[in-house]
Amino acid sequence: MNQIELFAPASVANVSCGFDVLGFCLDPIGDVMRITKTTSPGVTIGKITGQNLPTNPLKNVASVAGLALLKEHPTEFGFQIDIDKKINPGSGIGSSAASAAGAVFGINELLGSPYSRNELIRFAMEGEAIASGAAHADNLAPVLLGGFTLVRSNETLDVIKLPNPKELVATIIHPKIELKTLHSRAILKTTIPLNKAIEQWGNLGAFVSALYTEDYKLLSRSIQDKVIEPYRAMLIPKFEETRQAALKAGALGSGISGSGPSIFALSKGIETAKKVGLKMESIYKNLNLDYQLHISKINTEGIKVLNRS
Repeated sequence: MNQIELFAPASVANVSCGFDVLGFCLDPIGDVMRITKTTSPGVTIGKITGQNLPTNPLKNVASVAGLALLKEHPTEFGFQIDIDKKINPGSGIGSSAASAAGAVFGINELLGSPYSRNELIRFAMEGEAIASGAAHADNLAPVLLGGFTLVRSNETLDVIKLPNPKELVATIIHPKIELKTLHSRAILKTTIPLNKAIEQWGNLGAFVSALYTEDYKLLSRSIQDKVIEPYRAMLIPKFEETRQAALKAGALGSGISGSGPSIFALSKGIETAKKVGLKMESIYKNLNLDYQLHISKINTEGIKVLNRS
């Protein structure tokens, strides 16, 4: 096999109660990547369509992730990465994570799969660090493993794949402004009051329990953020109004997707998710701000192979 084409999906990180540790994978939204063996060692970036991204291998998250893998697993040949970029950078739905995860997944496949999907996360984290300024796996883990994931530790890389309640559907609205992760992290405080931390721990534990038990009411009570959203909300036009509109339409919960500006809502059933989407987009129609709306079941597979040759 000399070439692989794959679908690298978008993802939602944090999910309100799990800053930097919780995430889930989306289904219809993602990039198409093609990784091809080359005669020269290393990783190069070939054609990029859809977005204006760097082709310098030391500045593109996909090639940086790929080079991290090859540093541990050197080869006499190399790889070229072509990307049809469908996920807007700075959208808050894991654009850089899709590129980094897709690169290491594709290279690993062409090498005969010496690493498991879980083991690939640590290489992809080096690419993610280029985009966000920090090596964290909350977007990468669901892209590679599928479904909901919990990162117990970024340092020792302890990642757990969580169950997926069958009727859970996500609604995502992306107001067309770019909000770089690097900038949205810079406004966060480095310490939090103990009472807020206790509340956040309780919500995260309850959320994980609700996934295992498919307790949608408990899930709804758990989708709260007392630590991060109060600071990031000011960066997103009409965030609180949009969140309240989603809840009134029947969403179980709603919050900032990743570092924003996208806003996610989780609902029980596709019909409710559609109603939630209509209410969310009505806010931005009145604001006369361009946006994208996505409705997605939880992608339990993660990255998907489209073609091998």
